[in-house]
Amino acid sequence: MVFVDGQGPGDGSSSPAGNVTLLRPAVQFLDEMLTGWTTQQTSRMLAAPTIKTRASQVRRFADFCGTSPWEWGPADVEEWTTSLVSGARPLSVSTVRAYQNSVALFCDYLTDHRYGWVDRCMELFGTHPVQVCHEWNTVVHSSDHEARPAVRPLSRLELQAFFDYADDLVDRARSSGRKGWLTMFRDATLFKIIYAFGLRRREAAMLDLHDFTRNPKGPEFGQFGVCNVRWGKALKGSQPRRRAVLAVFDWTRPVIEEYLAEVRPRFDTADESILWPTERQGRIRLDHVDDRFADWRDDLGLDPVLHPHCLRHSYVTHLIEDGFDPLFVQQQVGHRWGSTTALYTGVSGDYRNRTLRRALDAAFTPPAIEEG
Repeated sequence: MVFVDGQGPGDGSSSPAGNVTLLRPAVQFLDEMLTGWTTQQTSRMLAAPTIKTRASQVRRFADFCGTSPWEWGPADVEEWTTSLVSGARPLSVSTVRAYQNSVALFCDYLTDHRYGWVDRCMELFGTHPVQVCHEWNTVVHSSDHEARPAVRPLSRLELQAFFDYADDLVDRARSSGRKGWLTMFRDATLFKIIYAFGLRRREAAMLDLHDFTRNPKGPEFGQFGVCNVRWGKALKGSQPRRRAVLAVFDWTRPVIEEYLAEVRPRFDTADESILWPTERQGRIRLDHVDDRFADWRDDLGLDPVLHPHCLRHSYVTHLIEDGFDPLFVQQQVGHRWGSTTALYTGVSGDYRNRTLRRALDAAFTPPAIEEG
């Protein structure tokens, strides 16, 4: 549909200025809608990466439908969702829910009469957008934890083997003069810090140097007594949550200090604050973190279901096994509910048996009778 010389539906009044005719109204209108939605989300102080991701997901939905927002229907969402969970690499429940949520939020924006899209579409196309996502065709987010049941924490032996293998690779590459030893050293340290502070993958990747501070109650950790997480998992429609994670392992300080002294200065980076820079002067990619972990995991013959987030599960499990208060652990990992932390915990049978024995002994052992 091409309009020239000011002829066509709306006579050009559909443009923002009201005096320019849209030559490709469907494409240009979608672009204009997304631009307006971006502005609205920016006004809400949402993070730029969040806004960009949502727009990309909406465009993906539009490409799948092959139609414009004022032509979408609930059946399009159902067919799209089916395509997302089908094929050789079906998306996870949480990812599908995020995709659907982006489309739902976009439709909420379009159907809000305060923004005028309904009236403008009626004038130009004779129809208007509707909300195509509803309770019967979208994923319900009923829990903070949506991981696959098979995902588990690493045992202490598996964890030690993983870290030892990473260190061995670094030593061999460094002694042979291979250039790749720098990135190996960086990645080995990154995985240790994910475990040391119970971080999510993105939380760790987004760390800067100034995110570490002293803990006056833990002087032995030096300037690395507290890891200030700025990119925690956000609540719906909000900015990333922040939290302060206290160092608990005595090896944390020397691991970070060695990396900062010997490796990080060798990376030429435009942003001196980035903790995990790349050879291209940017910040480490999440895909790279996944790929590196998978490579080392497979080399060791570990369970293929394990991924970087399992290090966070391991952190929770090992702290609980070592006797840390569950509320402290919950606050360390930034869970709103203790039940979520419990789902992360995979304590060993030996730990549970020892805990049971202590409880039984305390309950059924008669108190000693004092003489005299």
